[in-house]
Amino acid sequence: MSQFRLARLAVLLAAVGLAPALTNTALAQKKGDKPAPAAEQKGPTVRPELYKLVDPAQIKPLVDAKNFTEVENRTTQAAALPNLTPYETYVIHRTKLQLAVSSNNDALTISSLEAIINSEFAPAAEKDNLMLALANLYDTAKNYPKEAEWLKRYMKESATPEKARSNLIRALYLSGDYASTKTEVLPVIAESEKSGVAPTDQDLRLLASSASKLKDDATYLAAMEKLVAFYPTDDYWTDVINRGIQRRPGFDGNAHLIEVYRFEFAAVKKMAPEDYMNLAELALQVGSPTEAKQALDAGFAAGVLSDAKARQLRDKANKSAADDAKNIASGEASAAKSKNGAGLVNIGWAYVTMGQYDKGINFIEQGIAKGSLKQPDEAKLRLGMALAKAGRKDDAIKTFQTVKAGGGLSDLAKYWIVLLNHPTGAPGLQVAAQ
Repeated sequence: MSQFRLARLAVLLAAVGLAPALTNTALAQKKGDKPAPAAEQKGPTVRPELYKLVDPAQIKPLVDAKNFTEVENRTTQAAALPNLTPYETYVIHRTKLQLAVSSNNDALTISSLEAIINSEFAPAAEKDNLMLALANLYDTAKNYPKEAEWLKRYMKESATPEKARSNLIRALYLSGDYASTKTEVLPVIAESEKSGVAPTDQDLRLLASSASKLKDDATYLAAMEKLVAFYPTDDYWTDVINRGIQRRPGFDGNAHLIEVYRFEFAAVKKMAPEDYMNLAELALQVGSPTEAKQALDAGFAAGVLSDAKARQLRDKANKSAADDAKNIASGEASAAKSKNGAGLVNIGWAYVTMGQYDKGINFIEQGIAKGSLKQPDEAKLRLGMALAKAGRKDDAIKTFQTVKAGGGLSDLAKYWIVLLNHPTGAPGLQVAAQ
């Protein structure tokens, strides 16, 4: 039996243990005495013939002995008595609940609980726990609409509605009521963020999935962005990169695809084999062979690259990286004399990929200051990446915040900030030791 079921049964057994104070008018007097006037009898009463059937002193030994058939016969006889009062009906259902819980009869437990909760005689102190137990029973039965119904009632009547909110959201989702799931979970997430607490992984996933079912792309992406902010995984980041950058209107893949791969390389623990290859090929095309070598080395280390094409490309990258390391200094003078700062930015980035962060950052900053750049914000994005690699998180974030250009650049900058703000940082970013 699961721990959850044991906990539920414990609640129910505690409840039925609080047996109603049965007042038997026939036994509440001494033999030969006249019955007390009705006005003097305190509280509701049951008739003698019903009391004999459901007397707790007799029911408990029968239940303990697992003589459930006898208990069932007694409750059936009691229920067949004519003109039952509301209190007598309530007492019978309490006895049925004791039988149902002890015999693991969930169907009878459910019907008894509903009758007890709806009775005017149910103690207010019990109702909250009984409603939660009933909702849990419906959850076990996978009757999620009924579970949601009772959780809603609990939230309406209880002084502690927050206890049921998470389960209600889940029940609504499993009921297929995605619109209500979204309506219920959005304020929960907002309240968590307002109080400085991370929303739960479950709430964010339920929001994302509900939005997907509703074809609400904006809400889906917003939920995924929160998931990568609080609970990043490779799959989450891959989805966000795809939807939040590459599939957004206006994305310039011809100009900025390499920046997407650079970000993915920093954000995930393991890329797809073709992504390592694409990053390496693009890096070689733009004259960044050391970066190409690093991408391919990571792919081989991750065990996703091994074929002849990858080995051939790695050999090419290794040779080009070695040549670049020997000759990079010779290009500094010509870059400094150039009319625009592109050469300085490129040399600076090359030094950054070689681990010479301070030197590289200095050249990139000179290039930006010199101006006449075709894409100034692309250079700023590169500077932010360099600062991040150098371990200068705050400076990197400030730099990314200045990137406003479209084509995917501002989206990339936004996600770089999300990545750097997570406590675990960027798994693929080789940060300088501080």
